[in-house]
Amino acid sequence: MRCPFCGAIDTRVVDSRLVGDNDQVRRRRECTECEERFTTYETAELNMPRVVKSRGNREPFSESKLQSGFQKALEKRPVSVEAIDEAVARVRHRCLVAGEREIDSQQIGGWVMEELRKLDQVAYIRFASVYRAFEDVAAFREAIETLESTTDPIAAANQLSLLSDDD
Repeated sequence: MRCPFCGAIDTRVVDSRLVGDNDQVRRRRECTECEERFTTYETAELNMPRVVKSRGNREPFSESKLQSGFQKALEKRPVSVEAIDEAVARVRHRCLVAGEREIDSQQIGGWVMEELRKLDQVAYIRFASVYRAFEDVAAFREAIETLESTTDPIAAANQLSLLSDDD
């Protein structure tokens, strides 16, 4: 690390500490020539893939768009903010570890649907209706039947029913 005071190349680390959410390292350094001290911060540079939209245009990955999609689907549903944040983090992580420079928006949408299926059935159907562009009641019915046939019984017991038991 070059000394910001005299420009010397040789500096030594006096102290290192984790800061923030333990995702950043703060280092106190000392120049071996002028003996001035200064602080540097080190963070991992994570390059998120670009998102390829359905029309072919590309845009940077946006965690705020991902968060917004979850919040819209889960609006007025009994799901905690922590559970939503964890689901967003899992989808973000999957995008990161995919190891691709570009990732299809349909793939991200599929991962979002997997997370919503675990969180709330109504939110899953809400998201699916936009994501899959349902055009009629039959498409809704098919999605609900698929959801009911693939839902874990323990997870289903913890959610509000999609349809009344009277039907």
